[in-house]
Amino acid sequence: MNENPLMPQVAEIIEIVPETEDGDVKTFVVENEGGFAYRPGQCAMLSVLGVGECMISISSNHIEGAPLEFSVQRVGRVTDALHDLEVGHRVGVRGPYGNAFPLDDWKGKNLLFIGGGIGLAPLRPVINRCLQRRDDFGEMQLIYGARSPGNLCFKRELYDNWAEDPDIDVALTVDEGDDDWDGAVALVPHYLEELAPASEDTVAITCGPPIMIRFTIEALKRLGFADDDIVTTLELKMQCGVGKCGRCNIGSKYVCVDGPVFTYEQLKSVPQEY
Repeated sequence: MNENPLMPQVAEIIEIVPETEDGDVKTFVVENEGGFAYRPGQCAMLSVLGVGECMISISSNHIEGAPLEFSVQRVGRVTDALHDLEVGHRVGVRGPYGNAFPLDDWKGKNLLFIGGGIGLAPLRPVINRCLQRRDDFGEMQLIYGARSPGNLCFKRELYDNWAEDPDIDVALTVDEGDDDWDGAVALVPHYLEELAPASEDTVAITCGPPIMIRFTIEALKRLGFADDDIVTTLELKMQCGVGKCGRCNIGSKYVCVDGPVFTYEQLKSVPQEY
């Protein structure tokens, strides 16, 4: 990492993986010569020369020396420009920023991952890291949903890697099915309550659209989960990444420095801007 936390490294796109059928989510695999040490849950700024930069969760597996992966949904000017790039193009990468998922605090606990849409991106590296450290944890379960079957991300993990792994239980749902879908049809918070996983000795880690997170937390509370055992990530607009510009300030917290990972206990003391 550069000594100057605001100085991007130049990285080359070596692979682009379409994640959704509509093309709105792509995973960009990039290599940068300077190296990039990070922990699951941290973010980085991606930049396109002449267009701008935006904060994106690091979605790659936590393997030293491996290329970085960023799963990007087309939602605005910078992400549109990223989606127009091809293999061989270069981007700027700076970071990593923020805290990480506290895996050591979860030792001996059951882990319940709850994701929606592109919200599986920051969960992907921590799920894989926990599977690498499988003996440290109890039961592992993933509940994941999207608007439609075509909008489910990371299908290789969902249908092959994780689905065939006896160490994690995968439950999928969609808001609206199609002729080929034979799984659950329900919103993620509703499906969570239908499955009703036990809250005892369990940490729930959730990420997705803000409205999904809000209703998922409410469902977890009804299921008996303690505030300290509910963990989520926030994605407010970030510009500097080092707690100076104030763009991601909520109450006494800066998402880029104090987050993006928070417990619900921490979030109860800040304005509900998430």
